[in-house]
Amino acid sequence: MERYDVIVIGSGPGGASLARKLASTGKSILLLERGDYLKREIANWDPKTVFVEGAYQTTETWYGGDGRKFHPGLHYYVGGNSKVYGAALFRLRERDFDELQHKDGISPAWPLKYADFEPYYGEAERLFHVHGQRGEDPTEPPSSTPFPYPAVSHEPRIQALHDSLRHAGLHPFHLPLGILLDEKDGKVTPTSTCIRCAAFDGFPCLLNGKADAQVVCVDPALAAYPNFSLLTNAYVTRLETDPSGHTVTAVHVVRKDAHERYSADIIVAACGALSSALLLLRSASERHPHGLANGSDQVGRNYMRHNQSILMALMREPNDTMFQKTLAVSDFYFNADDWAYPLGLIQMCATSHADQIRSEALPEWLSWLPEMPFEEMARHSMDFWLSSEDLPRAENRVRYDGERVVLDLVEGNMEAHWRLKKKLEQLLGLAGAHSVLMERSLYLGKNVPIGGTAHQAGTARFGTDPADSVLDLDCKAHELDNLYITDASFFPSIGAVNPTLTIVANALRVADRIAERLGVKAAAM
Repeated sequence: MERYDVIVIGSGPGGASLARKLASTGKSILLLERGDYLKREIANWDPKTVFVEGAYQTTETWYGGDGRKFHPGLHYYVGGNSKVYGAALFRLRERDFDELQHKDGISPAWPLKYADFEPYYGEAERLFHVHGQRGEDPTEPPSSTPFPYPAVSHEPRIQALHDSLRHAGLHPFHLPLGILLDEKDGKVTPTSTCIRCAAFDGFPCLLNGKADAQVVCVDPALAAYPNFSLLTNAYVTRLETDPSGHTVTAVHVVRKDAHERYSADIIVAACGALSSALLLLRSASERHPHGLANGSDQVGRNYMRHNQSILMALMREPNDTMFQKTLAVSDFYFNADDWAYPLGLIQMCATSHADQIRSEALPEWLSWLPEMPFEEMARHSMDFWLSSEDLPRAENRVRYDGERVVLDLVEGNMEAHWRLKKKLEQLLGLAGAHSVLMERSLYLGKNVPIGGTAHQAGTARFGTDPADSVLDLDCKAHELDNLYITDASFFPSIGAVNPTLTIVANALRVADRIAERLGVKAAAM
């Protein structure tokens, strides 16, 4: 059985960021990835391949609480789900770390506060090449550092939308993006690089121009550190402990149809909130009969994923924007003039494509456009991603019954999301859109809402009390002395901004704690 100082399971943002930072210590680091490198091919940018056929999404079958089968929106590749993420990299708002009252319940306070994460947010922004502009976002938390790269400029139609929103009294701002762009004359524009807009929001990037976990963490670590190793196509089936049940002694792996075992002083699970919980549940033993680290019965519970809509507005004038994912609006994040509770975040997303529209059921209100080809409809579209906070509920959970994965999910806090959509409709009416928005389903699981697993979080939350949490404040399992989790499993609440930057910041924070435990110092990113 091969032995390492640290084994990291999962090469998404939470695993790859921690692994890259720890690699700088000289300790032996093994990164295990269930999948392989995502093939770079022209089909990476083909909407039919990516969305209609779901070519890069897992084909495994899970079950809803009602017994219905579905394919989860998971992607098993080096870089994890970040290979197809939209690269919008927000800090949680400072108030997100405190208790927040929603109409449908409480968003609980975190046991650590924004100040504990702030230095690591700066590291995360540098590591993931975040482009943005401080001072524009009215809900932006305080920062000790500027964005490492200037914001990506709006193209003319998006600038016109920006101006319309400003005229309406709002505060639109440049979306913080993790993207590898060229700069010319001190200004960053989409046309200053060969990257295409198709690299975002569900598409892999053929050119490796998106700052995903493979591009900015795994590949640089492999090139720079001989003590860092990566095994692909390595599915971790379970974790084995010593007889006391206090220490993980072996990681069981299936690779190339062979069973292998690896060991390390420190084990880090970063498979994604759903898959990390499943790993713990599959690792049940005599000492841990309900799953590893699950004496609190909290593993798999409190699953959150944001209440999300991807919406397409038909504009009266053609929208020839190549890269429209540059603008966001947070004015309704915590409340609105007619609503005392948080609504959420509005941001642009990648441009609609004819094949996507053709594959979705068109609402009746489009009947007045019977002669408009799908290609022309796409040319008139403007596209938005809306996120509202999902509240943690113990009954929303992922379970493993020994044979099947079951995901129990009941939507909540939906009035806030409905109100956010109505706000967007009103604003777009001023900007030349038709009065109704068309819901986009293919981003979130092909009309199977439970299958949309973007922004998954909360299945092994951290806290100070082992009775109602799985992890301590360093994200180490309460019940084990060498098991950590660094994906979004640890979130007590999810806010309404994209969670990736917080995952990365926390992983860098935990990397420092592990380095201290190993008696070494990790280099800052």
